[in-house]
Amino acid sequence: MHAAELEWPVPCMPTIEMKSSDPKLPNSAKSNGRDGFYLLGLGAAIFLLFGTTLQFTAGDAGEDFRAVIYGARALLHHQDPYSESDLFRYYQSEFAEPLASHFRDHTLTLYLNLPATFVMVAPLAILPFPTAFAIWSVLTAAAVLLSAALIWDLSPCQSRTLSGALIGLSLVNSAIVLGNGNPAGLVVALTLISIWCFYKQRCVLAGVFCLAVSLALKPHDAGFVWLYLLLAGGTLRKRALQSLGVTVLLTLAGIFWVSQVSSGWLPELRSNMATMATAGANNDPGPRGPTARLRSPEMIVDLQSAISVFRDEPQIYNTVAWLVCGAVLSLWIFITVYRGYSTDNSWLALAAVAPVTLLVTYHRGYDARLILLAIPACANLYAEKGNIGRLAIGVTGLAFILTGEVSSAVLNSVTKGLPIFVGLAGKIEILFLGHPAPLALFLMMIFYLWIYSLRVSGRPLLSEPPADKNI
Repeated sequence: MHAAELEWPVPCMPTIEMKSSDPKLPNSAKSNGRDGFYLLGLGAAIFLLFGTTLQFTAGDAGEDFRAVIYGARALLHHQDPYSESDLFRYYQSEFAEPLASHFRDHTLTLYLNLPATFVMVAPLAILPFPTAFAIWSVLTAAAVLLSAALIWDLSPCQSRTLSGALIGLSLVNSAIVLGNGNPAGLVVALTLISIWCFYKQRCVLAGVFCLAVSLALKPHDAGFVWLYLLLAGGTLRKRALQSLGVTVLLTLAGIFWVSQVSSGWLPELRSNMATMATAGANNDPGPRGPTARLRSPEMIVDLQSAISVFRDEPQIYNTVAWLVCGAVLSLWIFITVYRGYSTDNSWLALAAVAPVTLLVTYHRGYDARLILLAIPACANLYAEKGNIGRLAIGVTGLAFILTGEVSSAVLNSVTKGLPIFVGLAGKIEILFLGHPAPLALFLMMIFYLWIYSLRVSGRPLLSEPPADKNI
């Protein structure tokens, strides 16, 4: 079947092992749907409770959003947001000196967002900060909860309880984006919403806009999802190109605007990114970075953070991470393109590429909500009632737990103060206790790539009984 004839599997149809005439099927499906909905609702309630609590109690509440919005405000006042000195002067004009220096110490004067961000947040930039942050928080919460519900809707009926449990767990571990206002919460949610729109062939234009905004704001979050749509061909490729067109328009508008103030904004942006990634800086994935030293719940989940335990040299850990992820991505592209498109395996393809996205370059725990894309694949494998389904639950659940903020805080409190071994044993201990997230994502990446390759090639899985040779 070509992608132009988009007929993805209907989620609530019984599997091959279940007979549609079974009188127990409707009650079972209803029970699964009800239990899954309750678990999803519980996770949503905890997400809202934790997130709003952080907004009122955390000393750095809204700080990530402040970095976004004040860069746009500086641009509205014809100052260069990508210039550290210009942005600091703008902070000085808006706040008393101690507060402006505090923002500089917290690297809020190093603007890292792409030009399209100015276009998207300009309406909020003219509002008082408390009002703008309140609106942003409502938009983020609504998008996160809507995306969670839509991903749950894509699961087969007989696996709705499992899906509700995993998504609820993800929501419980997602409160930080509501507390600090990082755009990743909105970007990941919009990416998930776009996939539902394309899958269901409903609200397609809204899906195109959602994916376009995600690509414009954080292409390193949505880029590989967009790549899959492009490679799949047919209708999905059309949606990918439509989204790219809107992204280009948003980006060109942002570039035109910022270029009126600074013709050298691109070198400045590169310099800001490099500064933030230097040894000991906020985005340093190595052991000298504050995230590793303080064991922050806002963990860095890329592969570099794990490799740096053994060699804390950017040339080494970046090269190794890019080679590993590049090899996996190349195999994924080969399977997708040269083995032919299959609607039955679309969820496996997305489940495999989501962890690649997170491992290849700088990402934090709140970006890791992208692995919600694996929920339909995990639920479908579980619905087949085999060993692979149970293995999928273990691998996927482990990734959700170890990339979670609450889970990370609990693990850090339990392991704090444990003696560290000397030598290689000590490094391995630090790897497993201090950087479990990239390990779990790596395992998830390999698992779903393996299942994807088997399914596309037509080879049986462990859960599938061997064919009877006497037939």
